Amino acid sequence: MIKTRKLLVVATLLLAGTAFAQTPNPLDVVAEKQPNDFPYGSPISLERADAVLAAAVAEARRRNWTLACAVVDSGTNLVSFKRVDGTQIGSIDVAIHKARASAKYKRPTKAFEAGIQGGNNYLLTLDDVIASRGGIPLMEGGKIIGAIGCSGASGAQDEVVANAGIAALK
Repeated sequence: MIKTRKLLVVATLLLAGTAFAQTPNPLDVVAEKQPNDFPYGSPISLERADAVLAAAVAEARRRNWTLACAVVDSGTNLVSFKRVDGTQIGSIDVAIHKARASAKYKRPTKAFEAGIQGGNNYLLTLDDVIASRGGIPLMEGGKIIGAIGCSGASGAQDEVVANAGIAALK
């Protein structure tokens, strides 16, 4: 009985020591560059937002996909919206949500999808997160001026259309 207790104590100490050895040094974490640390810029204009959406909708039509696409400004306010005829009604809110989440969190919504698939379920606790591709920040001069969100097809197809819209911004 005493040997069993000694073995249990030794095993516990070894496991605790292993866990302690794997704990990251807080100073190393502080020194790391923060991901997606882009400043917000001046809000995208209606004219430029419409040009982004025109390119996105043209790509959706070229591929015969029915999508809803939205552009928000750097403050996550809706600037412009387009919906291809026949797009499911639910995609209206999802497109806007993708754009807002992308601008709010300074990253493509694909990052949330990948994070949740990778087991980072804490992402589900963040307000306004949507874990589906198709929301991408609009950048100019290293600053976020808004974001585009597309919905209605598969996440990969939504992302293709959003990228076509971004290409028109340049």
